[in-house]
Amino acid sequence: MTDAIEYSGLSKTYGRGKDALTAVRPTTLSVPWGQVIGLLGPNGAGKTTIIKMTAGLITATAGGVRIGGHDIRRDRAEAVRLIGAVLEGSRNVYWPMSAWENLMYFGRLKGLRGAEIRPRAQWLLAELGLWERRHQLVGGFSRGMQQKVAVAAALITDPQILLLDEPTLGLDVEAARTFKDWIARLARDEGKTIVLTTHQLQVAQELSDRIAVIREGEIIADLPTAELLARHAENRFEVRLDAPLDGLRASIPDGATVSEDGIETRIVLPDADTRALYGFLDRLSDTGAPLTAVAKAQPSLEEIFIRLVHDELDEERTS
Repeated sequence: MTDAIEYSGLSKTYGRGKDALTAVRPTTLSVPWGQVIGLLGPNGAGKTTIIKMTAGLITATAGGVRIGGHDIRRDRAEAVRLIGAVLEGSRNVYWPMSAWENLMYFGRLKGLRGAEIRPRAQWLLAELGLWERRHQLVGGFSRGMQQKVAVAAALITDPQILLLDEPTLGLDVEAARTFKDWIARLARDEGKTIVLTTHQLQVAQELSDRIAVIREGEIIADLPTAELLARHAENRFEVRLDAPLDGLRASIPDGATVSEDGIETRIVLPDADTRALYGFLDRLSDTGAPLTAVAKAQPSLEEIFIRLVHDELDEERTS
C-alpha cells in the first residue's frame, strides 16, 4: 500500500541566477496513512511552501509529490480529491458568502452534488457550533468563527488527508483550544492523515505522532515525537514539588536550576549523581516538602526546537 504523502527530492527555487532564492531544498520523506506529522520551523523556513506544493497550488522546481499514489502534477484531479487544506491567513473562505453557501460552493468545487453536500455541511456546522449562524455572512464573523468555517470547508468532502498551516494563528485561547481538541478527534476517531504547521509547540507536541523540523528550506530532524524527546533527554535529574519554594532555597544544591509558577516548583539538578540526589531528597523530606515527581530531566519540544534551529545554526556560522 502506498503512503498517504510521498515527497521525492522535492525542492522549490524562486528566480534564477544570482537572484535565485531557494525556499525548499531537496526533500524526501513519506507520511503513512493515519499519521499526524508536525512540520515545524521558524518564519521563512519553507513550511508553507511545502504545504502549497503538497496541495498542488504551486509547482515544484524539482522532484515531486504523490498523494495516495497520485502524482500531483500528472494526476492532479485525483490527488486533490484526497486533500482538505486550511492555509495560513484569514482568506480560506469567501467573506461575502454565508457559512452554508461556502460549504455548498467548496463541495461542488470538489465534484460533489448538492444532495451529498447538505447532510455533511449540516453535521460539520453543528459540530463546530455554527448551525444557528449558517446563513450569516462570514465577513461578519470573528476570526475564530471564520477559521471554523475554513475547517468545515476543508472537511466538506470528508478527505483522508488534511493540510493545516497555522490553523490557530490569531485565535484567542478558547478558540485555539477548541481547534486543538477538534484536530485530536479527527486523528483519533476518524484516522485522518494530518500535516500540521504551528508555532504553538506545546500543541504540536500533544497532537503529533512525528515531528519534522525544517530550517532554511532543509529538514534537519525527522523522528517520532517520543523518540525526538527521548534523544534530547538530559543526563540530569528533575525534582518536582507541589508547592512554592519559599524557605527551601537553602536546600537547593549549587548549580541547580529552579523554575516555579507559584504552585509547582521544578528543580533540575546539575548532574546525574545519584548520591547527591538522595542527599537532596533527604533534606527535602526533613522540611516536609510535598514531593510529586523525580525523573530524568526532559526538555520540552520548544526547548529542543530552539536547540535544533538556533543553537546549531549559531555553531555552523562560527565554525
